[in-house]
Amino acid sequence: MKDPDRLIKVEKAIEEKYGAAAVQDPKNNWDEEKEKDYRQQIRQLAKDRQEKEKVEIDGVLLPKKLFTKANERSCPVCKEYSFKARDDVYMSKYKCCHRCYIMHVEGREEKWLKKQNQI
Repeated sequence: MKDPDRLIKVEKAIEEKYGAAAVQDPKNNWDEEKEKDYRQQIRQLAKDRQEKEKVEIDGVLLPKKLFTKANERSCPVCKEYSFKARDDVYMSKYKCCHRCYIMHVEGREEKWLKKQNQI
């Protein structure tokens, strides 16, 4: 059977080793003023982060995440823009979309990759 006073013993051992502040409830030192200050800091951090994540293009602020994959979405071979996940796979390995893979690469993968590495 487990010792019912185990938690108390562990808490006392922590207090002896690290001091009374280590086992103190954080709510004891928290008041409305600290809560207000904390919420203000959170708002300021969110505002700063939001400003950093925007890019100005022609006087318009746009989220950066819209531009992270912009170059990877267009096939360099056919210049077609695609949202298909299947094209992402071929784009990352063969630097072309699925349709261009079928037309130009299939059966010639090694030659294609050598050519891509030379460029």
